[in-house]
Amino acid sequence: MFGGKKSGGWFSKLTEGLNKSSKQMTEQVVQVFATKEPLTRAQLEELEEELIAADLGPAAAARIAERFGELRFGKASDETEVRTALAEAVAAELLPRQDTFDPLSGPKPYVVLFVGVNGSGKTTTLGKIAASLTREGAKVMVVAGDTYRAAAVEQLKVWSERAGAYFESRRQGADAAGLAFDAYTKAKAEGFDVVLIDTAGRLQNKQALMDELLKVVRVLKKVDPDAPHETLLVLDATVGRNALEQEKIFGRTAYVSGIVMTKLDGTARGGVLVPVAQASDAPIKLIGVGEGIDDLQPFDARAFARSLVGLKEEPAA
Repeated sequence: MFGGKKSGGWFSKLTEGLNKSSKQMTEQVVQVFATKEPLTRAQLEELEEELIAADLGPAAAARIAERFGELRFGKASDETEVRTALAEAVAAELLPRQDTFDPLSGPKPYVVLFVGVNGSGKTTTLGKIAASLTREGAKVMVVAGDTYRAAAVEQLKVWSERAGAYFESRRQGADAAGLAFDAYTKAKAEGFDVVLIDTAGRLQNKQALMDELLKVVRVLKKVDPDAPHETLLVLDATVGRNALEQEKIFGRTAYVSGIVMTKLDGTARGGVLVPVAQASDAPIKLIGVGEGIDDLQPFDARAFARSLVGLKEEPAA
C-alpha cells in the first residue's frame, strides 16, 4: 500500500472526498474562464482571489494563477481545458513536495513516531497504518505513548487488536519516554519489523509538549542513533489554515520527516494542503479521505490536483 500502489477505486474515492473542495474552488473559476473569449489579465487576478478564498494561500495562489496564465493566456477555453490547466498548475506546486512512506524498506525494527494535536486523526492514522502493514505480513508493535489520555490508549488498543499487531502501553500518566525506550528495546530483541509510537498532542502548554517529544526522541536514540527513522505529523484538513499553525508548532521542533493530511472528505478547504506543503520542510507522504483502512493512501500530487478541480483520472500511458 505505502510503496505507491493504490488500492482499487482510490481515485474515485479521492474525487468523492474532495468534492466539497472542488466545488468551492472551481465552480466560480469555470464560469469565468470557460468562454469563447481569450483570457484577460483581470480574469487572472480574479482567479488568484478565488484561490486565496479556497485556502490555497496568497503565495501559492499567485504562482498557480501565473502558471495558469502561461498555459491559457490569450486562448479561448472550454470547461475541460480550464480544469486541466488549473490541475496542471496546482500539480506543479505540489510535485516537489511529494514523497513516499515505506517502512518495510528500511532498518528493522523501523521506528515511526506520530505527532500532532489531539483530534487531528493521529491515533486513527497510526491504527490504519498498523492494519495495512500486518496485512502485508509485517510484525508490528503499536505503542500507546499518549499516556495522558485513556481514550487514546483504548482506541489504539482496539486498532491493534483489529490489525493483529502487538500492543504496548503503561498506566495513565506514566512516562512516555520510558515506555518508548522499553518498547523499542523489546521490539529489537524480538525481531519486530515496525514500531509505531503514538504521542501526546496537548497544546495547552506547548513548551512542555515539545520537551516531552524531544525526550522521547532522545531515549530512542540511545537504542539506535538513527531512530526514530520517521516522524509523521498528522494534520486535520477540516481546521483549514490552522493546520499551518500546527505545522509551525511541530514541524521544526519535533524533526518531522513527513506529513499526513487527514479528513480531506470532511471539508470544503482541502486546498489548504497546498500552502502546508509549501510551508513545511517535510514532504506530504499520505492523505486520508475516509474512515476505512484503505482510505489512507500515498500522496499523489497529480491525482490530488485533478480531483481537486473535479477531473477524471488521467488515462494510463
